[in-house]
Amino acid sequence: MIVATSPLSFADRLSAKARPWFRSEAIRFIAYLGLCAAYLQGGFNKLTDFPAAVGEMTHFGLTPAPVFAVLVIALELGASAMILFGKLRWLGALALAGFTLMATFLALRFWELPVGPERFGAANSFFEHLGLCGAFLLVAWYDLRDK
Repeated sequence: MIVATSPLSFADRLSAKARPWFRSEAIRFIAYLGLCAAYLQGGFNKLTDFPAAVGEMTHFGLTPAPVFAVLVIALELGASAMILFGKLRWLGALALAGFTLMATFLALRFWELPVGPERFGAANSFFEHLGLCGAFLLVAWYDLRDK
C-alpha cells in the first residue's frame, strides 16, 4: 500500500534551511553579545569615567553614589560575562532583567512628563527596556529548561 505524503509547506522548507544556521554556537554567542552590548558598553564607560558614573547615580538620587556606581559596574560587566561565557547564565540573565526593570522604573517615568516629544521618547524607551527584560527571561528559561 502506498501512503501519500503531503509536500512540505513553504514555512517548513524555510525553517529547514534556517535551522542549521540558528543552531550554531556562533549565532547564539552573537545573540548573547547583542543582548549584553548596552550593559558591556555602560559598564566599561562607567569604569573608565568613574566621576561620570558617580554623577549618574547622584542624578537618580542613589546614595552613597560611589557605592552604587561600583555595584552597577560590577553587575553590568559581571552578569554580561556570565551570559556570554555560560557560567550560571540563567542567574546573570535574571540579574540583568531585575536591574533593567528597576532602572527602567527609576529613569523612564514617562507618565510624569508632559505630553510631547520628551514623553513620547521616554515611553518608547520604557517599553523597549521591558522588551530587554523579556529577552533576559527567555535566556534564563532556555538555560534552565530540561535538556
